[in-house]
Amino acid sequence: MDNKLMLMIPGPTPVPEQVLLALAKHPIGHRTGDFSAIMAEVTQNLKWLHQTENDVLVLTASGTGAMEAGIINFLSPGDRVLVGCNGKFGDRWADLCAAFGLDVDKITAEWGKALDTEQFREKLTADTDKKIKAVIITHSETSTGVLNDLETINRHVKEHGEALMIVDAVTSLGAVNLPIDAWGIDVVASGSQKGYMIPPGLGFVSVSPKAWEAYKTAKLPRFYLDLGLYKKAAAKNSNPFTPPVNLVIALQAALRMMQAEGLESIFARHQRLMRATREAIKALSLPLFASDEAASPAITAVAPVSVESEQIRAVMRKRFDIALAGGQDHLKGKIFRIGHLGFVSDRDILSAIGSLEATLQELGYESLTPGAGIAAAARVFAQS
Repeated sequence: MDNKLMLMIPGPTPVPEQVLLALAKHPIGHRTGDFSAIMAEVTQNLKWLHQTENDVLVLTASGTGAMEAGIINFLSPGDRVLVGCNGKFGDRWADLCAAFGLDVDKITAEWGKALDTEQFREKLTADTDKKIKAVIITHSETSTGVLNDLETINRHVKEHGEALMIVDAVTSLGAVNLPIDAWGIDVVASGSQKGYMIPPGLGFVSVSPKAWEAYKTAKLPRFYLDLGLYKKAAAKNSNPFTPPVNLVIALQAALRMMQAEGLESIFARHQRLMRATREAIKALSLPLFASDEAASPAITAVAPVSVESEQIRAVMRKRFDIALAGGQDHLKGKIFRIGHLGFVSDRDILSAIGSLEATLQELGYESLTPGAGIAAAARVFAQS
């Protein structure tokens, strides 16, 4: 049957019908009063979602564009930065920093493991000359399904006193509690095709007063991603360049949905979906790639042994029209990843797990107890 594709990947994520309908409206002028009113509402609701009174700026960019903006606006060539690397995206930020001539000091962990917060404390404590200008980490490492301990790392940064805390929250914003003001996080970047429930194309950057002070002396080149321009335009409910009008209108609809659900309910739902997925995978005797202690509510990575992950993905896509994500870099062909962030419900998890059970049966997986995965997920939902 055509048009029944079910996205269970970490992005793009499923889009609600009312958001799709908002996308289908005729565009309006981005310099009109009508669009300014939409921008005013969107900006206020973005602050609500980010749990901040800081500026939250809207860019026509991917999450990577938002991260680049979060780095080039606040640092200068030769600045020393600590970058947490325990997956594809931590490595990407290290590469990005190196491309701009920053002095990159990596703190690494094996893929599938969380960053060691003690290593950050040691590096920051030893930096008595305050040479470290920023600490950059990926909160939810999409490539492995690991959630790093941002709260503890951020506390060590605050004790340092000088360094900025710069966070890739691309798959955590809108899925995980991230109280920006309560924790005093300086720069937080995210992207529209994840927890925001809209298609790709918008990036978001939250900027603290401390980061704006650093902006005044930062010397890395910037033009289109000059956040000072976006701050000035946002004060007038506008944008310095032409925005994707209909994506902003879709964002307005999505944020209204999120407000109706409520932050605590959103976070609880993602926790519930994560637990149900992980318990189901365990019941199917499939190895999880990340431990329960380090698991991300956005995505679950699975490392099958006696059946090939790419075969699982192929059958799920061909027979059940369910898209799962594969492994990246050296994990390609070794893991598959189940996304459960954004517009995902309990029913979606049950559908995906049921289809996974059928797929495993078709592939001759001998460790399967039929119905065990569904039963395990159902128990989590019954207890929640």
